[in-house]
Amino acid sequence: MIKTPICEILGIEYPIFQGGMAWIADADLAAAVSNAGGLGIISAMNADGEWLRKEIRKAKSLTDKPFGVNIMLMSPHVEEVSKLVAEEKVAVVVTGAGNPSKYMKDWIKAGIKVIPVVPSTGIAKLVARNGAVAVIAEGGESGGHVGEITTMSLVPQVCDAVDIPVLAAGGIADGRGIAASFMLGAVGVQLGTRFLVAKECNVHQNYKNKILKAKDIDTMTTGKRLGHPVRALKTPFSREFLKMEYNSNVSDAELEAYGAGSLYAAAILGDEKKGSFMSGQIAAMVKKEQTAAEIIKEIFEDAEKVLRGGTKWVK
Repeated sequence: MIKTPICEILGIEYPIFQGGMAWIADADLAAAVSNAGGLGIISAMNADGEWLRKEIRKAKSLTDKPFGVNIMLMSPHVEEVSKLVAEEKVAVVVTGAGNPSKYMKDWIKAGIKVIPVVPSTGIAKLVARNGAVAVIAEGGESGGHVGEITTMSLVPQVCDAVDIPVLAAGGIADGRGIAASFMLGAVGVQLGTRFLVAKECNVHQNYKNKILKAKDIDTMTTGKRLGHPVRALKTPFSREFLKMEYNSNVSDAELEAYGAGSLYAAAILGDEKKGSFMSGQIAAMVKKEQTAAEIIKEIFEDAEKVLRGGTKWVK
């Protein structure tokens, strides 16, 4: 079995995190991934403290294994939820969409292991200095809010920039992606899109079906004009958003208003016209629904095979 330093740091069996996908990564999915040996993560998204406390306590009732909470630093409730995770003594906090330094001291004092998602070496160095136990270097192949740098370019640069463990995210769906991540210097991976079709994932079935039917060219990125680009499947909504984005007669406020609630429409309502079905570029590699345990077992068995035969083309 593949073991790396992140397994020892967090007390997990496999070096794999489940991504904190808004409206998708709830207590049920997080507990299932943790019970399967990975690190399940609940997304705090834009929810308030009351909602998050219920999800954390539900996860605690479903698993005795470590799990984490993803805090989106742009959330209007970030102050509330940052205090709540300390009160609830969650094992891990993963952060995204901003600089978590303001909150890290209190989290660390509460015994929480802080593992920020980083889009650059500069942010990686900053959070390492402030006490992060590891970082997740996420490339632009991932679904949802994305950066400019690809996983292949970002991961080795982050590994060179910091002395703490690095996990790779973005464009990883199977054992080959995990093996490649190790070769780049990562000690583990974070997967989002692959876990989206886990049987324990409560996302709308229309969302899962779209992932399962996706082709290699079926994602697109919109929102660069607004400063926070998003990768999602090509749908009537995303195509219209792109048209509006490049229409000078459409204001930023109108564009923001058009996108408001679109992820909820996809994940909860399954609305194929108004929903934003966020997805990574590896959607076409996701072929079937499986339990979280089946997903993890399969990809690590494949990774072991790839690693054993990794030099077969080398002479």
